[in-house]
Amino acid sequence: MKNHKVVITGAPGTGKTSIINGLAAYGHHCFHEIIRDMTSKAKKEGEPDTFISNPLVFVDDAMQFNKDLLEGRTNHYINSLDLKAPISFFDRGIPDVLAYMDFFDQSYGEDFIQACKDHPYDSVFIVPPWREIYVSDNERLESFEEAEQIHDALMKTYTSFGYDPILVPKDPIDKRVSFVLDQIKSN
Repeated sequence: MKNHKVVITGAPGTGKTSIINGLAAYGHHCFHEIIRDMTSKAKKEGEPDTFISNPLVFVDDAMQFNKDLLEGRTNHYINSLDLKAPISFFDRGIPDVLAYMDFFDQSYGEDFIQACKDHPYDSVFIVPPWREIYVSDNERLESFEEAEQIHDALMKTYTSFGYDPILVPKDPIDKRVSFVLDQIKSN
């Protein structure tokens, strides 16, 4: 049985993790985001009281941070191959790493690009920025304007890998979850 791999992505503060949690509540297998823990750890090791939108300023080796993130997301993908569940949902996908690196004007090698090519997803949903629900916190460091720019970077990156991202409507979580499930059933 093929496991359908579905990415739920979007800029910070768009409600994607709430959608993932809603999908998990319905019993779907979900791979949860790993960046929040990594950012929190990096901030503890840096200057936690300084507001900076780029979490990489808190780490000694920004490239290693991105490699660890790429490896974590790749491991999620690889782990999904052994699941018997018909659908696996991912809170962010491998191409997100490249989108953020592009946003923060960081270079990356062919290994980053190849990781995206070697681990294709079946569906990609992008949750657009929504000012009315946007909240900044200790791990969500970006302003709303930066979130809009990250959304653009995500769209550009996913489309560059041949995906046709589906925009999730700005609705309550239960309707967003239903939208995602309905779209998967119709494909």
